[in-house]
Amino acid sequence: MPNRTFVYVMLVLAFTLLWVPLGQHSFLVTHWMKVGALIAPFLLLTAAAFRSQTQGSILHDLRILSALMLAAYILHQVEEHWIDLTGKTYAFHGYVNALLRNAVGAPEETELLTRQAIFVINTSLVWLVGTLAVLLSPPRVFPALCMAAIILINAISHMIAAIGTGTYNPGVATSVFPFIPIALWTFWVARRGAGDLIFASLLWAVLSHVVMVGGVIGAMWLQLYPEPAYFALLVAMSILPALLFTRRSAKTS
Repeated sequence: MPNRTFVYVMLVLAFTLLWVPLGQHSFLVTHWMKVGALIAPFLLLTAAAFRSQTQGSILHDLRILSALMLAAYILHQVEEHWIDLTGKTYAFHGYVNALLRNAVGAPEETELLTRQAIFVINTSLVWLVGTLAVLLSPPRVFPALCMAAIILINAISHMIAAIGTGTYNPGVATSVFPFIPIALWTFWVARRGAGDLIFASLLWAVLSHVVMVGGVIGAMWLQLYPEPAYFALLVAMSILPALLFTRRSAKTS
């Protein structure tokens, strides 16, 4: 693998160019999911090129599994934020805002979840977490477990909403497949070396969803803090898996 310092410098540069407004921001806020769809095949090729040769089968390699999870989430983002199975584009924005308005009793015209917030949520809690999982696996296992956990919790939330309302919601199809199988398989592969960390990763994923939803309400409805402070909290939550359990190594089966 390339020099780790160089990799981290490139990682910081990449996300700086993604998030800091330098003339590209309005384009990315609207089209980030399309950019992700274009990047996904190159992500898988890169992960395969730098896969560990000590992890046995390709489906037991946490680096490959992390890349597959990130690619699966990008596919989910296409259904959720680009074009859903009913042919609607950008449907999730309106769908979630309706749910949030009903939850807090906001007026019909209120936009609680902005397109910019959707962009930061998905590029931090998905792209950044997934990228760190690819870079650190193996030997570090916790970032990969957190990626699996956030996939699983997200899938469950989509399915509960679909069952509760009896209707399709943008993203529920890819929540059933490939989300559920790949998340459960990653937990199974990592169980020998870090089975006790699975609960910790699920706790992080649940807290991330609480921050995701509660942060929007706090910033946009209660106006307790500005929206950029909410974005900073999302980024902090995304980096946390890379800072925890740093001495734990993966022992996959």
